Amino acid sequence: MAVENCTVVTDFILVGLSGRRDVQQGLFVLFLLVYGITMIANLGMILLISMDPRLHTPMYYFLSNLSFCDVCYSSSVSPKMLADFLSEQKKIAYNLCVVQMFFFVTFGDVDCVMLSVMAYDRYVAICNPLLYTVTMSRRVCIQLMATAYTIGLMDVTIYTYCTIQLSFCNSNIINHFFCDVPPLLALSTSDTTTSEIALTISCICVVGSSVITVLLSYSYIITTILRMKSATGRRKAFSTCASHLTAVAIFYGTVLFMYFRPSSSYSMGTDKVASVFYAVVIPMLNPLIYSLRNKDVKGALKKAVGTELCTE
Repeated sequence: MAVENCTVVTDFILVGLSGRRDVQQGLFVLFLLVYGITMIANLGMILLISMDPRLHTPMYYFLSNLSFCDVCYSSSVSPKMLADFLSEQKKIAYNLCVVQMFFFVTFGDVDCVMLSVMAYDRYVAICNPLLYTVTMSRRVCIQLMATAYTIGLMDVTIYTYCTIQLSFCNSNIINHFFCDVPPLLALSTSDTTTSEIALTISCICVVGSSVITVLLSYSYIITTILRMKSATGRRKAFSTCASHLTAVAIFYGTVLFMYFRPSSSYSMGTDKVASVFYAVVIPMLNPLIYSLRNKDVKGALKKAVGTELCTE
């Protein structure tokens, strides 16, 4: 009887980050700036790596792909969020909600796996430098990239299937600023037990395998660095990992906080802040971290700027 009386939801209303008009206008300016920096920094990183032959190495190949993922990852959320800051009613069609979740989860997963692939790349470079060019050949790099996207697509297929099985009868108001899985599960009037179990297992497999890869890679890296007799060699080895370690700590730390907390500690306000950080801020931080802490990238940027000035 409950199913018969259930009205089919054709669109959702997003609560957003704030209901106050003046705050929304301020947030629009702030996040427009963040999104602008994200696009310029990541697209600039991709262009810089493609232009400079010195950056045509596996590490920068992965970094270029990470920047591409960050552009897509941020673009799955930010444009709609910015438009909602300026609109009275923050509606999103059911189909578009599913599409937004599809791209957000896909590129989020690829980002997650990509960081573990980059950790493996650093492991080979530091622990087996003589075999680096053979082990990390172009073919292997492409295969690792294909694996990252395959994992992302497999995971999002599970997420999408579980989401479209949900029923929404009592309300169509999502207490969030984009279509993420937890608020959709909270809004659903159907039994979400099976979906929650499937999604939890899927998330643990993707994030867990990535975290284990990173931990194993860096345990070997740290052991190898500590065995080096040269202080200069140790500093150089640590410096090549510093940017990646910073990006890993920020990304995995936020994801683990967001999705692996006890259910008793859930707070929608805290969840929104965490979501803003990993969906909007992290894609902006990644290229800045790698450019500010990387001598090769800074050198390539100075060369590109210098060449441009000379041509003028």
